[in-house]
Amino acid sequence: MDLENKIRSIHILLQNKKFLQAKEALDKLLNKIPDNSYLQNLRGLTSQYLDDYKSAINFFNQALKYDEKNTAAMNNLANSHKRLLNYIEAEKLYKKILSIDHNHVHALNNYANLKIEINDYKDAIPLLEKAILISNQRNNKALDIMLSLASVYQSIDKIEKVKGILNEVFLVKPKLAQAHKMLSEITKYSSDNPKSLSHIDQMKDIIEDQDENEHDKAILSFALGKSLEDLKKHDESFNYLKLANDLKKKSINSNLKEEISIFQDLIKKFENIEIKRINKGPEPKKIIFVCGMPRSGTTLIEQILSSHPKVYGAGELLYLENTIKNNFFEDNKINKQKIIDLKSSSTNKILSDYLKFFEIYNFSESVIIDKTPQNFKWLGFIKIFFPGSKIIICQRNPKDNCVSLFKNNFASSMMNWAFDQEEIAEYYNEYYKFISFWKDKIPKDIYELNYERLIEDDKGEIDKLLEFCNLDLSEKCYNFTKFSKTPIKTVSVSQANKPIYKDSINSFDPYKNHLQKMLKKLSII
Repeated sequence: MDLENKIRSIHILLQNKKFLQAKEALDKLLNKIPDNSYLQNLRGLTSQYLDDYKSAINFFNQALKYDEKNTAAMNNLANSHKRLLNYIEAEKLYKKILSIDHNHVHALNNYANLKIEINDYKDAIPLLEKAILISNQRNNKALDIMLSLASVYQSIDKIEKVKGILNEVFLVKPKLAQAHKMLSEITKYSSDNPKSLSHIDQMKDIIEDQDENEHDKAILSFALGKSLEDLKKHDESFNYLKLANDLKKKSINSNLKEEISIFQDLIKKFENIEIKRINKGPEPKKIIFVCGMPRSGTTLIEQILSSHPKVYGAGELLYLENTIKNNFFEDNKINKQKIIDLKSSSTNKILSDYLKFFEIYNFSESVIIDKTPQNFKWLGFIKIFFPGSKIIICQRNPKDNCVSLFKNNFASSMMNWAFDQEEIAEYYNEYYKFISFWKDKIPKDIYELNYERLIEDDKGEIDKLLEFCNLDLSEKCYNFTKFSKTPIKTVSVSQANKPIYKDSINSFDPYKNHLQKMLKKLSII
């Protein structure tokens, strides 16, 4: 078989997600012709597909060694660096590609996505607009970029811009599930709005189409769950939410056991360890960690605090989780000796590296918010790494919290337990025990913010929150929808741009007859 046919067969393997077979075939070829830039790039892509980004970087560098103007390899290299949160290196590469080829669509789109990750929406928008203009054929890639731009406008509450883009998308692909989902998020469905009712019928028709895949049906079913809830049709809403969750369960592997194992292992390892700071001088910036169960109010708290003139909301960051797992985990277990070694360390490299991570961000505020809900898992590490930090744990009525999880489509693989009633309840039970352990261990270091109390007395609770964070009172925090400087990139986007409202309290009640499995399993009610 000649080289061209061998490459074609490898592409077929990749298309069929047979990555290990593709890897083996490419390794054989590279043993014979290591100086082939195209093959080195293809081998790097294979490593990317296998989530081995460090290996991928090596292959892409080899590809560029043999062809320094291989922009495909350069783009893939940048993507790998971005995936490893090496943002500065990734940005350099995207700029280099665009200096070679101003119209490189993939680089424009990927660079824009990097800008979005660091909250630089001002620079992201023109990059996306140019990529769309170049991709005027309106293929699937172009539509994806258009949806990215719509998502940006949604995050900064430019709803008319979102509608305009979605209308363009529907002209090309009227059944596109992701577009319908976005439209459902920005629409208030009511009997007085015939257009909204028509959209519900349209989504139902698409779901009933046998040609639609289960992934898209799940997206549309979540959207219908929200739409029908707006109309107070809770029984019908639940039917679609159940369908959505059932479809999601079929396509993923639950990680509940792994997560619970981590909780239990962390308690075991930290139980007899005195939490002692690494005292190595002043921290150049203060950090506020806002965490808790997903859907417990973490986004709302970030919006309130980031309205303060001294505070910058960085959003949800993977940096801490990646750092801890890369440095302190072995076979999904914590290495206790490494924690002990850390406590006696003469340097606090974790803190310095964490702050260095923000060098690419454009902000001048002296206080940073890391609003990653599941950072609650790393409370022990946080107190060692960031001794001067503030920790806020958001707590919400467990039933309301759990039903909110059931109503949302989470993309993160860390949330693969969130599509089953009983697994949601079991996760919450273990979370509660885990937080109770830390409240007992470091009681003075945790501020527990109750979502319901905040809703009932927003000014009083905001004042207490600011006092805990050692921040001056600011009127801007009471009017956070106007003054918040943080775009919203999570499933909370449709709610968090609104003033504080009471509709989310007792949101479980309309669904309680349908959620008996969850209720029976939930020990904290």
